[in-house]
This record gives sequence, C-alpha cells and structure tokens, in this order.
Amino acid sequence: MGESESESEKQWRLYEAYNELHGLAQEFDTPFEAPAVLVVGHQTDGKSALVEALMGFQFNHVGGGTKTRRPITLHMKYDPLCELPRCRLLSDSPSPSAAASDPTLASAQEKSLQQIQAYIEAENMRLESDPCQFSTKEIIIRVEYKYCPNLTIIDTPGLIAPAPGLKNRALQSQGRAVESLVRAKMQHKEFIILCLEDCSDWSNATTRRVVMQIDPELSRTVIVSTKLDTKIPQFARASDVEVFLSPPACTLDGFILGDSPFFTSVPSGRVGSGHDSVYRTNDEFKQAICLREVDDVASLEEKLGRSLSKQERSRIGVSKLRLFLEELLQKRYMDSIPSIIPLLEKEYRSTTRKLNEINRELSTLDEVKLKEKGRAFHDLFLTKLSLLLKGTVVAPPDKFGETLQDERNNGGAFVASDGIQFPHKLIPNAGMRLYGGAQYHRAMAEFRFVVGGIKCPPIMREEIVNACGVEDIHDGTNYSRTACVIAVAKARDTFEPFLHQLGGRLLHILKRLLPISVYLLQKDGEYLSGHEVFLRRVASAFNRFAETTERACHEKCMEDLISTTRYVTWSLHNKNRAGLRQFLDSFGGPEQPTMGGNPVSAGLSHDSMLGSVGNEKQDTKPKGDVKLSHLASSTDSTSSVQTTETRLADLLDSTLWNRRLAPSSERLVYALVQQIFHGIKEYFLASAELKFNCFLLMPVVDKLPALLREDLESAFEDDLDSIFDITNLQHSLHLRKRDTEIELKRIKRLKEKFRQINEQLCSRQLKSMPYMMISAK
Repeated sequence: MGESESESEKQWRLYEAYNELHGLAQEFDTPFEAPAVLVVGHQTDGKSALVEALMGFQFNHVGGGTKTRRPITLHMKYDPLCELPRCRLLSDSPSPSAAASDPTLASAQEKSLQQIQAYIEAENMRLESDPCQFSTKEIIIRVEYKYCPNLTIIDTPGLIAPAPGLKNRALQSQGRAVESLVRAKMQHKEFIILCLEDCSDWSNATTRRVVMQIDPELSRTVIVSTKLDTKIPQFARASDVEVFLSPPACTLDGFILGDSPFFTSVPSGRVGSGHDSVYRTNDEFKQAICLREVDDVASLEEKLGRSLSKQERSRIGVSKLRLFLEELLQKRYMDSIPSIIPLLEKEYRSTTRKLNEINRELSTLDEVKLKEKGRAFHDLFLTKLSLLLKGTVVAPPDKFGETLQDERNNGGAFVASDGIQFPHKLIPNAGMRLYGGAQYHRAMAEFRFVVGGIKCPPIMREEIVNACGVEDIHDGTNYSRTACVIAVAKARDTFEPFLHQLGGRLLHILKRLLPISVYLLQKDGEYLSGHEVFLRRVASAFNRFAETTERACHEKCMEDLISTTRYVTWSLHNKNRAGLRQFLDSFGGPEQPTMGGNPVSAGLSHDSMLGSVGNEKQDTKPKGDVKLSHLASSTDSTSSVQTTETRLADLLDSTLWNRRLAPSSERLVYALVQQIFHGIKEYFLASAELKFNCFLLMPVVDKLPALLREDLESAFEDDLDSIFDITNLQHSLHLRKRDTEIELKRIKRLKEKFRQINEQLCSRQLKSMPYMMISAK
C-alpha cells in the first residue's frame, strides 16, 4: 500500500510539473510544448459534453451554436480525497503579491464551478461583440477531483460548416476564423489530436478533412465517434455494425493512434437543483455515464448477435477512452523529460541574461550615460540610413520592399492631365520589391520614362485665335508670339503636376528609410528599447527634415519651371531646328538668292498654302520642282520681282493683316508650339532630376547628421528628463524586473522538478536491469 501511494505521489509530481510547464509557456510565451490532448470537432459533434464526461463533472455551457470562443485548457489531477471539484482559474493579470509568495500559483485563483461558468459565458459574450469574435489566448483551469484523470485537455471552439451564398457571409467568416485558430493549435507537434466525428459512415471525413491538413498520416491523432447511442438504431444489418466498429484500412487512411476509432456516448441532461436538471449531483452524472457504457455494449452485442471481443470492448465507452489517453499522455510525458531539461536550461540562461540587461539599464539611468547612449544611437542610425541608400540586402524584401504597384498605391502615381497612368509592367524592375537607394533610382527612372514620352497636348483653333489678341501699336497678328503664348501655357499645365507627384513619391521613399533603419538597429542589438520618447523625437526630427527638404527642393524646381514658361529664349527652347526647318521648307521649297542686298522671301500665295496643307507629304517635292523650273525659265527680271512682291503681299495678307485663320497659319503655329514645348520638356526633365538629386538626396547625406545632432544637443540642454522620460522608464524597468524575476524563479523551480523526476526514472531503470548487467558495470 505504501509503495502504491509512493508511486501515485511520483505521478502527481510529474503531472504537476507538466501542468506548470504548460502554464509557464502560455503566460510568458516561452518555447515549451508540453504534451496535451487537443479536442477538435464541429459544433454539433458533442465536444464539450465529451470533455465533461472525461472530467467526471459538468462546468461548461453545452448546447447548439458557438459556445466556446476561446480554447479552454484543463489541467486535471486525480485526487481520491477530493469529494468536490476544486478549481483554480489562471488569471490573465497575475497578482504581484501572489507571484512573490508562490511562483507556481502566481496567477491562479480558486473559483467555484458557478464562477468559472460565469467567467466562460462572459468571455463568450465579450468576444461575440468583438470584431475578431474568437481569441487564441487560452482559458487555463486547474482541476483536482476524485473522478478526474491525470490529463491536460484543450477544448477548442467548434468548427463551422456554413452554407454557401451571400446571405451566409457572416457565418462563413466565422468558419474561417475558427478553422484558422484550430489549425494554429494543431501545429504544436507535442499535442495529441482528439478528432471527433459524428457520422455512421467513415467515408464522410468532416473533421478529419481539417485534421489531415496538419497531420496527414494521423500519426498523432485519436479518432472518436461520438453519440454512439443514437447511431446503433440506424444500422439494419449486423454487417453494417461490423464495418462501423472495424473500418477497413482504405477508409481510414494513415496510422491512427490506437489502430482503430473509439466509440463514446454521453447521457443528456444537466447537473443542478432546478426543475429542468436531470442529475442532482456529479456522482449521479458519473453513474449515468457508466450505465450508458453498459447499455451501448449490450445494444451492440444484440445487433451483432454475438459477444464483443476484448479488443472491441477496449474501444467502447468514455472510461476506455480516458484510460487510453492517460496511458498515452503518461508515456509522452516520460519520453519528453530528457528533451525538456535542456530547454529549461536554455530558457533559464536566456531569462538570466534578460534580467542582467534590465539591471544594467537601471544602473545607467543618469544624465551623462543617457547622453552618451543618445549620441551613440544618433551615429548608428545615420550609419544605417547611409547603408540603405548605398544598397544592402540585410533587410528582408518581403517585409520592407515595395513593388512599383505598391509604391504607386502608397506614394502616389505619375498621372498625366488626362488621368491615364503609364503601365507599370513597362518600367524596369517594376515587379521587384525594392527599398532605399534602389527604390529611389527606380522612381526617378519612371519619372524620366513617363515625362520623356509626353507629347504636346492638342491645340484648338479657338486657342490660336484667342492667343493672337491685339498689339499695343497695331492690330496685326504675330504668330510667333501666338505660338509662345500657347506653348508656355500648355507646358506649365502639363509639367507642374508631375513636379508635385515626383516630390510626393521621393518623400515617401525617404520616409520609409526610418522603419527599415530601426529594424536593422534591432537586428544588430543597437536599438534603444524602452526610450520611446527619445526615439519618437528622433523619428519626428527625421520626418520633419525630409518634409522641409522636399518642400525647399520643390520650390527650386518650381522657380525653374516658372522661368522657362515665362519667357521664351529661342536658343534654349528651339532645340530641334533641323526638324523645324524641314517642316517650314514644305511650305514653298528652298529660299531664293538675295537681290540688292535684301533677302527675298520664297513665300507662297494664300491659294498655294491651302494646297500644301492637304498634300503635305505627297505634293511637297513636285510643287517645289514646278516652282524651281518656273523660276529658272523666267528671263524677265522685272516680272520676277513683281511676282515676288505679289507673293510677299499675299503672304502678309494671309498672316499679318488677315484674322481669318488659314490652314497654313495653323500649321505654322502648331510647328512652333511643338518645338517650344519640346525644348521646355527637355529642360524641365534634366533640371528636375538634377535638383532633386542635389537638394533632396544629397542633404540626407551631408546635412542631416548636423541637423539631427543639433536637435539632439538642444533637447539635452532643455530638459533631459522629458526626452528620456526617466521617471516612467524607471517604473517600467522595475515592472519588467519583477516579472522577469518571477519567471526566473518558476523556471528554476521547474528545472529542479524535472531533474529530480529524471533522476528517479534513471534509478528505476537501473534497478529493473538484471543483476549480471549491474555487476558487469
């Protein structure tokens, strides 16, 4: 009897150690994966009812619909002396005094079953109105009871299989959220998955469909067919029952734990004193479970016309499932002990290092050391900025990079006045996720590509007539002035939006350098964690510098655009003279030789100009040939002069004195506008790129360091406490120190527990070895 009690005591210590390990992993987010049973099933599969039957008492809200919105972890411990269930609820916010007195029960509060039921229902109601509706954070309950097995069971929210259609969108969204939560829990390799199926045909894999996405071979899955008492009457023949109890291997793919499914029934009815309660005590509920098991065996034997074998009986009933899970979990516990101890050692060292860092931070909270840390951070931050501009691959592109489409969405696109965007696929490296200097270069290349391809907007006849106006000394028309007026107006309207868009895009790229630099600092362990006020000031100073620099650069570019669209300088604006000359030659062939020292215009009459408009390409050369042959054959110099004067008069009549817009005049104005617009575009493109490189990019390299240092020193002189928030920082560090000390005590305590258990297991193995092997050693 004494040996039995000692063995039971050792098992309790083992379960208690693992329960504490699981609680530590949940509370401090430590990388411990203690073995546990994860219950997975659909809403109507009887999940919560089966969990209550395994526990031996009722506590949860059981019924249709979603009754579990947070996973419920039950650390159950068998205690034959505990007549009533003794429950402790692990609070989300541990008490400092409790934590200091007993690290193992730092956040556990003893609650009655009614209080736990009320807490779970309140959590479900809270999450029902929450946008997420479900939470992965577990409700952890420790239970000691005379009917409890030594198990850790995690009850998950029931899977949902909503109907298709737009009217069921809300339920479909819930279904995706629940499946995502359950899949995340099943990812833990140490968990034994209890897969519940409510079906009489094993070819319907409702829950297995989800489980096999994580455990395709079902190698860590126990399959349970629930509600056996409702299925037995459905079978008409004994052969159907045989197939149901022992499904063929082709039906249940994989290698399930236990080799075959379990079959359970849980009697309906709740425990309580109300008129609708079926059972008055938990003892009655436990007895009803046992009776239901006996009735199920009898019903099956009646249907089969034979007695069930020992193997078949070992799979029918809640008690058989409970025994199997206890033995399986105990084996997992034993197997995991050697791997748990090194993990605890590693976490203990990590937590000790974390505590030392906190103590070191507390010791450096004086003015001189804080200033030194601030200046060092300033230098390191600028180093990271420079590295990003020059080029690096340290920051992951999938996290910080932007494709051209992302960049357009976040920083603005280059959009012409007609609202059309240039296809991003035609820009080099458009699909690559870039950041830093590479992204800046791609944006500038896109600007060159888009603006360089812009054509002069169409010119309306009304615009030409309106641009002619009236001179201050005569009422004739000046088509060169008309062309200048139209060209500069079109250029200003076309290019000014691109200047704003370029500034916004490059400013977006520069501001993105800040979070990437912070990532690099954190990666290299050079980040000032805890000094949020100081870091916000640095970030604010950087963003303010980027914005003011971009604004100043934009003003310089606007000055250039205004100057080049305010006054036309022919040496600058008329870049393509050869093209213009070729175009003007089409009006009437080459110029004539000078006569009497005065140039003679080779102008055409109004009628010949009209003819040249309709046949510009086809008739230009023939008409020139005709005119040349006509002039060559003219021998009378007087008649030649008269003809030239007549044509000059006709030209002046059609251009200077006549306000009726002829096609030749329209073509002349259009040609001049095209040349002026092209000259403005070339100058604007080169000027904008040069100025943004010189007055936006370069100041980040040569002016930002001095300005940041000046801002930093000014802040140090004004009020150091407001910059580093020393008072709040001390309070925060003390809280972190207290939590870390609690965590360290709990890890140390666990480490000693598992070491003792491991030593006992090793000594037991040595005692069980044959005497000869021991003597040989």
